[in-house]
Amino acid sequence: MFVEQTRWSSATGWVVSRAPRQSASAHVVIFFGAREAIESSRAPDVLRAAHPAARIVGCSTAGEISETSVCDGSVVATAIHFEHTVVRAACQPLGSAEDSHGAGERIADELASNDLVHVFILAEGLKVNGSDLVAGLRHGLPARVTVTGGLAADGALFEKTIVYCDGELDGGAVAAIGFYGDRLRIGYGSMGGWDTFGPERLVTRAEGNVLYELDGSSALELYKKYLGSHAAELPASGLLFPLSLRGESGDQRIVRTILGIDEAAGSLVFAGDIPQGSYARLMKANVDRLIDGASGAATSCHVP
Repeated sequence: MFVEQTRWSSATGWVVSRAPRQSASAHVVIFFGAREAIESSRAPDVLRAAHPAARIVGCSTAGEISETSVCDGSVVATAIHFEHTVVRAACQPLGSAEDSHGAGERIADELASNDLVHVFILAEGLKVNGSDLVAGLRHGLPARVTVTGGLAADGALFEKTIVYCDGELDGGAVAAIGFYGDRLRIGYGSMGGWDTFGPERLVTRAEGNVLYELDGSSALELYKKYLGSHAAELPASGLLFPLSLRGESGDQRIVRTILGIDEAAGSLVFAGDIPQGSYARLMKANVDRLIDGASGAATSCHVP
């Protein structure tokens, strides 16, 4: 396997930040970038010209990673050549959050094959229910097939995200790459780095990924109370204050990130389901712990 990574910024243009050990045509290219940078750099066209035979997917972000550096306002593209693995791309429209499960099922159907081993997925980030999307994928995929990926972002604007899938740049889509063959080994990891604060509260009213009430009170008003001066910056400031959820058993906690707010309904929209009857607690960013979490996640990705 050979990997090449390139980065675009307004100051430097396209620069190779990681060169492969030897020249080989890429089978897949995955890129991430600020929405404006993707448009300014003409990333899809440039990457297609450089890698005409590759399957190409990408999306807008709220920050990019190039090698060991974190960037803003740039585009980072990783091109990969496999010696034994076959890849295929799939793309499905996503009209609303209610279509998330169906979109996941359709992606699974498109990529279905006996030798499928892994699916990497990118989805529109503002009107998706991530829990339903993954559930739809899992419903259509064998248990042996692993799934990784994420949701598109647009910095702290919360206006529009974009997803690119092998020729189409779309504001409401799901893109995926399927990896096929018995020689590929996939490692993945996920760890947190947030500090909880405030009392734990019962989710007394929620529907899907929309949270209406905590302990019988408006979830949005409660959020504003705890965020103080940051409340005026919602939903953008919500990126720094996700929600920690646990079930009645308390043996597993999950983190949910805010996607939007509804002032009229007093509700918050999250990236995944908020089960009614679960327990929620606010969280805040801790830079040192987030760095430690990222390091731990990277270490757990190691495949012997």
